[in-house]
Amino acid sequence: MVSEIIESIITLLVGAATFLVGMNLMSGGLKKSTGKSVKRLFKKTENNRFIGMGIGAAATALVQSSAATSVMTIGFISAGIMSVFQGVSVILGAYLGTTATGLLVSLSSLNISTYLLLVTVVGVVLMFFKKESLRNFGEILAGLGVLFVGLESMKGAFPAGGELTQGVQKLFETVKNPFLLLIIGMLFTALVQSSSATSGIVIVMVGQKAIGLDSGFYLVLGATVGTIITTVLAGIGGNTNVKRTILIAFADRAVCALIGTIITLIFQDQFVTFFSTAFGNYQFGLAMFLVIYNVIFLLIISPFLKPIVKLFERIVKDKEAEGKKNALHFIDDRLINTPTIALEMVRKEIANMLKEAFVNYKLAYKQVIEQDFETSEEIEEREDTIDYINNKVTEYLINLSNKVSLQDESSIGSYFHMINDIERIGDHAINFHEKAEKMSADDLKFSEIAVSEFNQMTTVIEQMFEIVINDLETNKTLDLPHLHDLEEETDKLKLKLSNQHYDRLSSQTCTIELSPFYSTLVSELERVADHLVNVGYALVNPTGDDELEK
Repeated sequence: MVSEIIESIITLLVGAATFLVGMNLMSGGLKKSTGKSVKRLFKKTENNRFIGMGIGAAATALVQSSAATSVMTIGFISAGIMSVFQGVSVILGAYLGTTATGLLVSLSSLNISTYLLLVTVVGVVLMFFKKESLRNFGEILAGLGVLFVGLESMKGAFPAGGELTQGVQKLFETVKNPFLLLIIGMLFTALVQSSSATSGIVIVMVGQKAIGLDSGFYLVLGATVGTIITTVLAGIGGNTNVKRTILIAFADRAVCALIGTIITLIFQDQFVTFFSTAFGNYQFGLAMFLVIYNVIFLLIISPFLKPIVKLFERIVKDKEAEGKKNALHFIDDRLINTPTIALEMVRKEIANMLKEAFVNYKLAYKQVIEQDFETSEEIEEREDTIDYINNKVTEYLINLSNKVSLQDESSIGSYFHMINDIERIGDHAINFHEKAEKMSADDLKFSEIAVSEFNQMTTVIEQMFEIVINDLETNKTLDLPHLHDLEEETDKLKLKLSNQHYDRLSSQTCTIELSPFYSTLVSELERVADHLVNVGYALVNPTGDDELEK
């Protein structure tokens, strides 16, 4: 008897492990195949709660993971791309999307479940193909098949009249308190960090009559609260808006689960009768109970979302510490497992880095011309920020490089080139600052004629900055030909200004002491233009402008 129970427990554990492996395999394939679709969905997020919830549900149904959707959302909120209201709407919708897994699990009650196991073979075969789309589809099928292998194994742990089945039945005859069952479901889900796993195991146990349908109701309601633990873990160390989002999501789920438990307790007998007869069997009935509960929950909570957000804005105050200059604006480690979106965040972070370099360029150039050093500390601090962003983006790209598709590998290379060029622009600004200090120490200052010549170049260069920043922010490259023309104009200006300077030296209208500073500044301005054109053209080709001209 003891050996039979041990064997059944091992079968259950192996089945649960196999189920989770299948879920992860299928989810991985879906993420790779639908990454761009999910990205488009998130771009459509608006200040409409139903659109947000619909996007959350659809994204989760696509990638089969509310955790993935929640983590992406937390990343967007942290980056300031989503408001708390938008983020909460998406996360609550994600919990509806995850009920698709319960419906999938309930298919194991049908006669077709044995045939579904065959998709594992098809999936494994497709995973050996060279074409990436076929490999991803194979991963989805293989994951689906392995998932059903796990379900069949779990079902095998609860044979009719088996020792483990009888033991579980006796246990749940003792544990009848709905609120205790709610807590058990919540804690188990928090432990495995997957409401899908909890729901799957409970649905199988209900189908095998190891536990009653009434107990199943409360266990899956507990799972709807326990699933928030993934969102909590994703938000650790997040900013104030992230903390608000997590607290709101948890409070909403906990209150609604409590209300749902009370209502289910009052109408327990009627619910058991309805869900067991209306949907054909206990497994499908429990899966549909979870779907209907989530739909009703969203309809009830949606009118109160904005007042709830405002309440938590008062409860969780903003912290002054969040204004750190070195804080990254967009990239977030929580998005690293969603490469398509992570790459877009990298591009935005690079645009942010270029803006910082542009500000330093203008301040340092002004120092050279006017020798006003009030901004010296600001320039040096911003250079530290640029270096900080450069290092962090580099680390992020290295971590991301192992996760991107072949199609996105060129973007990684482009971004490495971009941050290198932008970092060099920052260095040129520091060079201007140092030259200004040296000129001031030597009591040297450029003439009005020289300043007028420099301004010709910097006017062109500022146009180039604006074009590249705009292209990076919008991911559009329509202005690249104009950018190339402006860079060629700086080359011509460099030659023209150098010749004019030598003419003034020959006519002795310019002092020889200023000559090295003049020549260096012209050269450095021209190099800034070169780096800018490299950044712009790296959006379409890592090899840069010269390669495209061939």
